[in-house]
Amino acid sequence: MSVRRLTAKLFLAFRRVVAKGVLGYHELIHNPVRQPVTPFPTAEFIDVNGITLEVFSAGDPRGSPIVLCHGWPECAYSWRHQIAPLVDAGHHVMVPNQRGYGRSSRPAPVADYDIHHLCGDLVGLLDHFGHGDAVFVGHDWGAIVVWNLAMLHPGRVRGVVNLSVPFLERPAEDPIDTFEAAMGSDFYIVHFNRQPGVADASFDANTENFLRNIYRTGQWHEEPRNQPAGETIIDLATGANP
Repeated sequence: MSVRRLTAKLFLAFRRVVAKGVLGYHELIHNPVRQPVTPFPTAEFIDVNGITLEVFSAGDPRGSPIVLCHGWPECAYSWRHQIAPLVDAGHHVMVPNQRGYGRSSRPAPVADYDIHHLCGDLVGLLDHFGHGDAVFVGHDWGAIVVWNLAMLHPGRVRGVVNLSVPFLERPAEDPIDTFEAAMGSDFYIVHFNRQPGVADASFDANTENFLRNIYRTGQWHEEPRNQPAGETIIDLATGANP
């Protein structure tokens, strides 16, 4: 099958399955009634690129390989509605929790999360399953990894399907400064990088509350800020707790 025909086929398939919602957790936002659990593949743990990845795979291993790469704050489970339709279409579907997520390895050094390491993990994933190349699908931060994978390891990428994040050239200046100039100092990427470790400590103190609050529908509150029960509001730029 030609790359053009494969791309067209994938586009049509994803137009159908994405309509079901890439971000499945929005079910919990718009409909607070507990939803039935969607069947999900059993986790397996594979050693790649010096770490261990938690991976969920489905479909015939001889099928056309496709890798689904989640963003933040997500995990592999975000793709639960897309797996079955892709398997039905004849694909071998691989869905990793990228390093730092789920039960995958969480190296301490920040440098271990650079783009070369993240892309190397996906190459190791292909090697583990015996695939020379695959179509890679990315969403959000996962899309950034997939774009770079196509540049750093073009021979391992049969096709790219990315959602929400377009291709971005390597910037000439610090991206944090660029985001601050465009979005302001309260933009989350800027906010979380002002005092490394402060946000992590707050998130880890009550992970359940953090996730429930970050997945709420968008709300805007004038001062005084609306502080959810059990959650700490931190001005990460100054370390203050208003």
